[in-house]
Amino acid sequence: MADTNAIIRTEALQKVYSNGKSAVRTHALRGVDLSIPRGGFSCIVGPSGHGKSTLLQLIGGLDRPTSGNVYIDDINIATLNRNKIAEVRASKIGFVFQFFNLLPNLTALENLQTAMMLGGVKAKEQRSKAMELLELVGLSDKASFLPNQLSGGQQQRVSIARALSNDPEILLMDEPTGNLDSESEKDVLEHIFAIHKRGKTVVIVTHNDTLAARAEHLFVIKDGVLAKNP
Repeated sequence: MADTNAIIRTEALQKVYSNGKSAVRTHALRGVDLSIPRGGFSCIVGPSGHGKSTLLQLIGGLDRPTSGNVYIDDINIATLNRNKIAEVRASKIGFVFQFFNLLPNLTALENLQTAMMLGGVKAKEQRSKAMELLELVGLSDKASFLPNQLSGGQQQRVSIARALSNDPEILLMDEPTGNLDSESEKDVLEHIFAIHKRGKTVVIVTHNDTLAARAEHLFVIKDGVLAKNP
């Protein structure tokens, strides 16, 4: 029976990568059954190369499983076409990656406004909403700065604000502190925790032991298998 409190579920999820020039097949995930509670703070941990980022990409609709199902709010995105998956992502999911991926020629404010424009936010609302989000991550005074005028930690906080630009219920993060020094890391983490307290479901792939220790729900992936599901 499905967990009625789960906002994300996977069933028998498998991902196999094939080398088109040979018969070599790499099993990234081997039948993962996962249930992530609504409003929870979850971390996915495990050795490098064992399927953590692959799992995050599948539950975020950035890649398709070889077999199995992925449910977002009981919508099985594994059966949807590309356009329908994009609609689910736009309405329900925000992404933050290890590399900030900000548009280099746009200011912090403009990076957020661009995301909102693509998400269908009305033009007259974009600036005020973007400023609210920059305030949320403590960067309202950096709104006019270009990415190269910001520290690594500040750029990551802008990327977090951008991920929230369409008010998604789910925030997926892949090693969000992986490129930061210890002081920037601490700062970014505190903003992530604060955002979770506002009711967002947060799912983070991480090697950060401090972050994993504060997770409400910890999932361990090893050799493509869910080794621990508290």
